[in-house]
Amino acid sequence: MELNRKIAEIELERAHSLNPGKWADHSRYAALACQNIAARCSGLSADDAYCYGLLHDIGRYAGITSEKHLIDGYRFCMERGWEKPAQICISHAFMIQDIKTSIGTFDVSHEDYLFMEDFVKHAVYDDYDRLVQLCDSLALPTGFCLLEKRFVDVALRYGTPPFITKRWKKTLEIKELFEEKIHCSIYELLPGVVENSFQ
Repeated sequence: MELNRKIAEIELERAHSLNPGKWADHSRYAALACQNIAARCSGLSADDAYCYGLLHDIGRYAGITSEKHLIDGYRFCMERGWEKPAQICISHAFMIQDIKTSIGTFDVSHEDYLFMEDFVKHAVYDDYDRLVQLCDSLALPTGFCLLEKRFVDVALRYGTPPFITKRWKKTLEIKELFEEKIHCSIYELLPGVVENSFQ
C-alpha cells in the first residue's frame, strides 16, 4: 500500500479510535512541525515528513503501553510495506543509538527486546529520523512548544535517569543542525509556539 497524507490520516484516526488519548493530537502537531521544517530543507519532502511524523506513535493503537508501542508501530508499518515509517517508529525514541538510553519500560518479550537492541544499534539514520526525533520534542497535544518545556513535561512523567541530559543535548544538536539548513530558528516555523509554551 502506497503511503500518502490521506492514508496516514485515516490510519491515525483508526488507531485513535482503538486507543483514544492525547497521543493522537501530539502526533498531529509533530507531523505539522515535520512538514513545516522539511518544506525549508533541500532534499526533504514536506509530505513524506508529515506522514512520518503522523505515524511515529502509531503503535499506540494496541493499547496503553510503554516501549512496546515502538515495536507495535514498527510491525504495523512493515505489514503495509512502509519501511521508513517503520524504522522511525523505533528510531524516534533513540536519538542516541543505544537502547539503554530509553526513558520508558521495556514491556516486551526478551526476543523483541533483543530485536530492538540490534535494530537501534545498526539503524542508519537520515534527516527524516532526526527530524521526527526533533519534532517529537516540539509537540504537546495542545500545540507546539519550546524544547525545554517538552523536556520537563517528559521528565515529570518518566523521571530523570542519568542519561536524560545526554538525550537533551543530542536533541539540541539536532535543532542546530536543522537551523543551519533552514537559515532561521525552527520556532519561526511553529505558529503559536510562544503562546502554547507559556499558557
